Amino acid sequence: MTQEHDDVPEVERDGTVPPVQRLPALPESVAPAVEALPGLARVAASAWWHTTEWGVRTSARAGRRMARAVTDPSEAASLARDATEAATVIGDLARSVTSGVPISRALMSAGESLGELADPPDPAGDRAPPTTDTMASLRQRGAELLERSRDVWSTDVGHPAYERILDELAPDEARILLLLLQGGPQPSVDVRTGGPIGMVNSQLVAPGLSMIGARAGCRHLDQVPAYLNNLFRLGLVWFSRESLRDPMDYQVVEAQPDVLAAVHSVKFAKIVRRSIHLTPFGEDFCRTCLVDESVAATDFPEHAPPPEPEGGEPPNA
Repeated sequence: MTQEHDDVPEVERDGTVPPVQRLPALPESVAPAVEALPGLARVAASAWWHTTEWGVRTSARAGRRMARAVTDPSEAASLARDATEAATVIGDLARSVTSGVPISRALMSAGESLGELADPPDPAGDRAPPTTDTMASLRQRGAELLERSRDVWSTDVGHPAYERILDELAPDEARILLLLLQGGPQPSVDVRTGGPIGMVNSQLVAPGLSMIGARAGCRHLDQVPAYLNNLFRLGLVWFSRESLRDPMDYQVVEAQPDVLAAVHSVKFAKIVRRSIHLTPFGEDFCRTCLVDESVAATDFPEHAPPPEPEGGEPPNA
């Protein structure tokens, strides 16, 4: 017979086989966690997307909290406390799995706890009520502001909002402001329904048509209505129901294709003449930010002051 390989165990004469060596048994505290690993892998695969969605939803809130924590000691303490509680939740999850709690139940409990930390109930929305320290800081800033107002040697020039406004202006909007500063109030017209019915109930067909975009040299003429609305929002311009004194200013406007198209879109039409002005705030902004100091000292065409709150609505109102 052929000699067998040396590492093949020989059968003892009594017919028994040497016992097979087994791996040492796992500790009882670790065995449930090892058995749960396949389930954890499946749950992790399905939870990845929900975790990403939750992270996107809460990242903005967390960023705002981090920004407030820089200046607000109470917010910094609250943020540190929440971080500690989140670490506790993760530790509880691990202990629950090792103690035999089903994976689905443990993850659901942890998710609810983390959700309460990420989205705490806030009846006032994202804004928390001001704390005592915050109120004291606001009063201190107000006192400093009043102190600067009494300083006759102060060199402050321009409104503090001008820097923010510059960040919110498009290049074409700066051109429109320069036109209003140097060219004065600009004519605009509304096209409304006329005729016998229009005398009783006139409907607006096209509001705020003007040549401001073309006269200012704007690159995107189709965006001029949006530009004017933004300038109105920033308090730089206002829209008057009154017409300009010189009727010649309206002849070119009323001959424009968009005005003629609006007039011909209805059976009876009438044109209502209006005007667009700089506010005093807008005029000072233009003098401070858009022209040189030597030019700012010169005289520019005069604009009518805006009326009380019942007037001055944007052209699409």
